Amino acid sequence: MFIKPKTKTFFLSSLLISSTFFSQAHNVSEGYQKPTDPLVVQNLENWQDLKFGLFMHWGTYSQWGVVESWSLCPEDESWTQRKPEHGKSYYEYVKNYENLQTTFNPTQFNPQKWADAAKKAGMKYVVFTTKHHDGFAMFDTQQSDYKITSSKTPFSKNPKADVVKEVFNTFRNDGFKIGAYFSKPDWHSDEYWWSYFPPKDRNVNYDPKKYPERWNNFKNFTFNQLNEITSNYGKVDILWLDGGWVRPFNTIDPNVEWQRTIKVEQDIDMDKIGTMARKNQPGIIIVDRTVPGKWENYVTPEQAVPEKALSIPWESCITMGDSFSYVPNDNYKSSQKIIETLVKIISRGGNYLMNIAPGPNGDYDPIVYERLNEISGWMDKNQSAVFATRSIAPYHSGNFYYTQSKDGKTVNIFHLDEKTNYESPSTLSFAIPDNFKPKSLKILGLSGKIQWKKTGNSIEINLPKERTQLKYSTVIQITQ
Repeated sequence: MFIKPKTKTFFLSSLLISSTFFSQAHNVSEGYQKPTDPLVVQNLENWQDLKFGLFMHWGTYSQWGVVESWSLCPEDESWTQRKPEHGKSYYEYVKNYENLQTTFNPTQFNPQKWADAAKKAGMKYVVFTTKHHDGFAMFDTQQSDYKITSSKTPFSKNPKADVVKEVFNTFRNDGFKIGAYFSKPDWHSDEYWWSYFPPKDRNVNYDPKKYPERWNNFKNFTFNQLNEITSNYGKVDILWLDGGWVRPFNTIDPNVEWQRTIKVEQDIDMDKIGTMARKNQPGIIIVDRTVPGKWENYVTPEQAVPEKALSIPWESCITMGDSFSYVPNDNYKSSQKIIETLVKIISRGGNYLMNIAPGPNGDYDPIVYERLNEISGWMDKNQSAVFATRSIAPYHSGNFYYTQSKDGKTVNIFHLDEKTNYESPSTLSFAIPDNFKPKSLKILGLSGKIQWKKTGNSIEINLPKERTQLKYSTVIQITQ
């Protein structure tokens, strides 16, 4: 990921980033350009039906339990979490980090186990890190030997060595839409961090205008890798491009702290990349994060939920633990917290991309499977109020959150109380949307008839004793 917090611990402090993402990054509604390709428009509409996706950050860095590959970045040693035992000097650290390729052997890698658990929990799409900023490819690229299928990597001898292929095929076969995360910067490439100069921050370490041939080589390298991903790995529905500092200089927003570090032109020719990706994958959704324009088909607040509904397609990427990458003994969110977050996101018209990080052995922490199983119990009862819904005013009022069916005939009202353990009250009173004429009402997960009365634009309901069965929320479904 890309937001640099000011406090020491990246993966804890990033949770504190609020919806100021929107005011700081760019005025998303004004800067957003609706796609003109009818197939992309339709695919975006279909994607907005999915609501709940799985994000996975995985690479050699999982062996050290550090914050993805950010420890390679010389920007700020306090938040990049470099540990002295991994190298006394910065250069020793980088050398030892790159040698993690020679010990990466995640023999417990079994994407079917992940897909089964994620599908049961209601997740409908997956976004997987094909390559993070460190440049280590989790796919069989022909552009570099810094990859999981290299003979230098022990896992290359495994029949599932091309991890991207295995993940994409497995999840696709289970009905998931497929997203390819790809980092535009590449800190391993001598065409981006040229060994002639020391790197000083996340950006390219030379001026591309002074060395146009070198920058052009990097553009070709990036284009070729993205061509491989969109040509050789079956149907890909989303191209999710991270590293927003690689961007045309004229798109920099000086109000955003990390964008102020960009001092040189880093135009990677997104028109060429996007045109190629759409030729290989007609209708593919492209997410050039934080770069407003035709290639940012939806916006991606990180570790944040906007305070109000947005009129454009958006997705919050939020970690199940504290970190995007595997950290031993991570602090995983409760199932109740995850469901509350999902409800808030969908009531404001967004999708929830929840990140789960595999460990160095190739599997999730056992707690992850517990959480996904708990979520699945709630999802079984309440999915009709979640999927293929849209936001509706008043969106959120007190402890009540609203969604509606796309045909407008059904309104869903979620009651949350955000205590440690949810307890459904004996009576609930809430406003109904304007011009909505309720005909029938039910509580999802309860079979008995519900007593209710309408007064003005409010409804009051009495809940039966069986309400004690309800976990995490009470979901009222009203039809007109």
